[in-house]
Amino acid sequence: MDGKNCSSVNEFLLLGISNNTGIKVTLFVTFLIVYLIILIANLGMIMLIRMDSKLHTPMLHTPMYYFLSNLSFCDVCYSSTVSPKMLAGFLSEQKKIPYNSCAIQLYFFGAFADVECLMLAVMAYDRYAAICNPLLYTMAMSRRICIQLVALAYIVGFVDSAIHTGCTFRLAFCNSNIINHFFCDIPPLLSLSSSDTSINEIVMFTFIGCVVGCSVITVLLSYTYIIMTILRMNSAEGRRKAFSTCSSHLTAVAIFHGTLLFMYFRPSSSYSMDTDKMASVFYTVVIPMLNPLIYSLRNKDVKGALKKIIST
Repeated sequence: MDGKNCSSVNEFLLLGISNNTGIKVTLFVTFLIVYLIILIANLGMIMLIRMDSKLHTPMLHTPMYYFLSNLSFCDVCYSSTVSPKMLAGFLSEQKKIPYNSCAIQLYFFGAFADVECLMLAVMAYDRYAAICNPLLYTMAMSRRICIQLVALAYIVGFVDSAIHTGCTFRLAFCNSNIINHFFCDIPPLLSLSSSDTSINEIVMFTFIGCVVGCSVITVLLSYTYIIMTILRMNSAEGRRKAFSTCSSHLTAVAIFHGTLLFMYFRPSSSYSMDTDKMASVFYTVVIPMLNPLIYSLRNKDVKGALKKIIST
């Protein structure tokens, strides 16, 4: 679009989750409690892993807890890019966000969401290596390889988000600056733009498709082999416990990836802002709260470390 007749936008207006003034206080209290749980649970998990020598000592080399601490860090970071502004919006009539702050929010949210997505795949591969190839586990998941996998997840996440942020904010926003959402995300910004967004949609489908697709394929292949290995186990109790762990992990993965697929892999013509706001709540608020429970508190070593610290 020709930008000559287009006045530049200096700020956006976030409408938030709901315009119903009667439930704003209730929503504020609810999401504040959830956000505090996210911070306490995930930061507590990181501290617990660092404080207990059994969970982080290099000589013992427990990759699962190294990945768990990074997952918790991602949960705190990408939830914190959204929640404070969302909470402030419940109490303020002015829900403005500066243009540059909107770009920064989109960048860091996208970056840590990508890292989270890839970390789920890394954790699934770690479980595959531990269950299906226990004799080669130490070699397959050496400390060097673990660090490289985590570093690769961060590099891909931050580069991918930089591409999306750059493509999104090259667009012109002339008709309106009102974002019918509670944070700056790609779909609502594309629907708001007065420019041709076809290239953006192609870029979004391609790059997010690669990240999400690689993660989903890795998780599915890993758990296919894990389930085949479990079915060959002689112990019924061992099979039950293993299946229980797999179902919890796959449930969280399904919610996270399912929401991403619902949000980003649709043409803009089918975009429903109100529906997508509700879907966004799952991966910005619910998933970061559930992850410590699903991946950590069900683990006997983590529960043992927590009891040890409480008793001292």
